[in-house]
Amino acid sequence: MNNPHRDLYRAFLDQGLETWLARLPEQLAQGLDRKRYGDLPAWEKAVAKLPPLPEEREAYLDADTVSVEVALGDSQRRQCENLLRKLAPWRKGPYRLGGITIDTEWRSDWKWQRLAPHLADLAGRRVLDVGGGSGYHGWRMAGAGASFVLVIDPSPRFYYQFQAVRHFVGDRDTHRTHFLPVGIEAVPDDLQWFDTVFSMGVLYHRPSPLEHLHKLKACLRPGGELVLETLVVEGDETTVLLPGERYAAMPNVYFLPSSRALCHWLERCGFDDVRVVDEAITTTEEQRATDWMTFQSLADFLDPEDPTKTREGYPAPRRAIIIANRPS
Repeated sequence: MNNPHRDLYRAFLDQGLETWLARLPEQLAQGLDRKRYGDLPAWEKAVAKLPPLPEEREAYLDADTVSVEVALGDSQRRQCENLLRKLAPWRKGPYRLGGITIDTEWRSDWKWQRLAPHLADLAGRRVLDVGGGSGYHGWRMAGAGASFVLVIDPSPRFYYQFQAVRHFVGDRDTHRTHFLPVGIEAVPDDLQWFDTVFSMGVLYHRPSPLEHLHKLKACLRPGGELVLETLVVEGDETTVLLPGERYAAMPNVYFLPSSRALCHWLERCGFDDVRVVDEAITTTEEQRATDWMTFQSLADFLDPEDPTKTREGYPAPRRAIIIANRPS
């Protein structure tokens, strides 16, 4: 596998992102700080020990299960599976790599099926995926024809999961799909460069949601498209839920607006053509514990007597997908 840092530097240079390129060494050092993340050396070692793979392979990035067909012997497949399991829990997917099926906590393909029909054609577009986890949706964006995909997420575990998948995908598609272990704060101010920006499952973790929306807008070129997916509640344009210490067992959930309120926020932030393209209750079939994510999941976070509520008594998770544009 090529050096991911070297490939990232080359990609930023090729894309004309020299100003951001100058910051990459510091951002990578902070995001992959071995002193801060005690498990990081083990994740790094697991990826490094993945064996060389045959050049003959076929990557299916436009399939619901991101798949790489490559011939592995039985012992090689067992070795790869053991190493991939060292990176668990796997939350976003699913993947099938060399005959190894990674059954992730989230059926992220279901979300993609709901949003994909409403997207601008991604062919040739430069795409930013904010809070992209292991990069599942980033690979789907590449499979849809994006010319450059950058996944950002501050979790180093997700970074190494992405690199493990990248090892299987091989050189053909990795030159245009990259991962930087940072949050959106690391994106240069007023970049105005990406054609499409995705922010999925992030907004409710932000104590200042309008600040996040302004930052997303600043990443987009004039006329660019924002895809925003987040937790919402039912209500009118004034309805916003501010949970207590926890929501569905999550400690860092702040504002849950109604979808109508969220559309109003986006308009106040200067977006236009704002529309809700999907809204649905999250089911325990879409988010669940698996052999690759053995911790508690959604079913454990709902009221056992009333699954329409969380165990704290709030409305059960409902998610909306909203698409908007930065004015030209």
